[in-house]
Amino acid sequence: MKDMNDLLLQKCYNHKSREAAARCPECSRFFCRECITEHDDRVLCTECLASLNKKSESYSTLFSNIYYVCRFLSGSVIIWLMFYYIGVILLSIPSSFHEGTIWSGSWMDR
Repeated sequence: MKDMNDLLLQKCYNHKSREAAARCPECSRFFCRECITEHDDRVLCTECLASLNKKSESYSTLFSNIYYVCRFLSGSVIIWLMFYYIGVILLSIPSSFHEGTIWSGSWMDR
C-alpha cells in the first residue's frame, strides 16, 4: 500500500504538472502515461528504451557482420571448388578430343 501512496504523490519526470502513472524499472523515475511505453512485458521510459535498443543494435551489428563474413568465405570456397573440379574434368578429357581425331575411329565406320 505504501508503493501506491508513493505513486499517487509523484509527478512526471518530464511533465511536472502531470501525475505519474508508472515507475520505470531501469532508472527508477516516475513518468506519466505519455512518457512510458510497454516493451517485453515491462513499462519503460523512452530514454531507457532507446538505450536498450542501442545495446541490442550493437550486438546484432556485430553478429550480422560475422554472419556476412562467414557467408562470403563459404561462398568463395564453394566457387573455388566449383572451378577446381571443372578444371579437373577438363584435364581428364583426352587430347584426341581436342585434336578432332576422336571422331574418326572404328565406331563411326560401323
